Amino acid sequence: MLAALKKYLLVPKLVRLSAGAPRDHHVAWDQFWSNVKATGATGDVLWDSGSDHEMRGYVDRLRQHLDPGLPVVDIGCGNGSFTRQLAGHFPHAVGVDVSAHAVRRARAESAGLANVSYAVADMTAPGAGSRLREELAALGAGRPAGGGANVFIRGVLHVLGERDRFALAENARAITEANGRVFLAETDFRGNAIDYVSHLGATLRSIPAPLEGAIRGLPMPGRFGPKERSLAFPAGRWTLIEEGPTTIETMPLSNPARSDLIPGYFAVLEARS
Repeated sequence: MLAALKKYLLVPKLVRLSAGAPRDHHVAWDQFWSNVKATGATGDVLWDSGSDHEMRGYVDRLRQHLDPGLPVVDIGCGNGSFTRQLAGHFPHAVGVDVSAHAVRRARAESAGLANVSYAVADMTAPGAGSRLREELAALGAGRPAGGGANVFIRGVLHVLGERDRFALAENARAITEANGRVFLAETDFRGNAIDYVSHLGATLRSIPAPLEGAIRGLPMPGRFGPKERSLAFPAGRWTLIEEGPTTIETMPLSNPARSDLIPGYFAVLEARS
């Protein structure tokens, strides 16, 4: 009981740290990426573990449910860590992010990879999916017969509001057309914000620097599970192929020898015609 009470003494500190975060999400994300000095296991980006371990947990389902002959679009690509891994399983991987600074870093970290490209786009904006689909066709990255692409979303929807989640899903729908499918993986932590940051190593005495940076500058994360998925991807517009628990990995925080793990949720979806 005493430990639980002590944990809630973090509240004033968290409120103080988050008070200066930009209200405009576009500004917040671009400002965050402009300040990133390094990525990977010893970098500044909380959700970049520097390992392919999490992706290896997704590969079997990607192979089972997504057409390997189609390109894949990584929405919310950040520095492109997952985009580059996806390129090993699909003919072309396109990373898309709202932050120009993120895309600039992703391009630099992906230099020399012929089947990887990046674009700056707000995938909650009306028509963004259709425009990206046209760009894919112009690149020759789409399959001639039927077109379309697969969509990969990891750790994006849980920081969006309900309206933006639905808008992103509609843009994903435009990208997939008749042949592609969506694979998503999101944090689904069952607890409040204090429990969440405590799980990631925050204490009264200290907060890991990458976690503190996220608290200071980024939108407050929520959870994304079956209920949230059913609202963003309603049954009238999407067919649910598979769903279940997964694990989202962060960079090492509570223990420098290993990534920290966050309970998560995955789903595979196909747009209804």
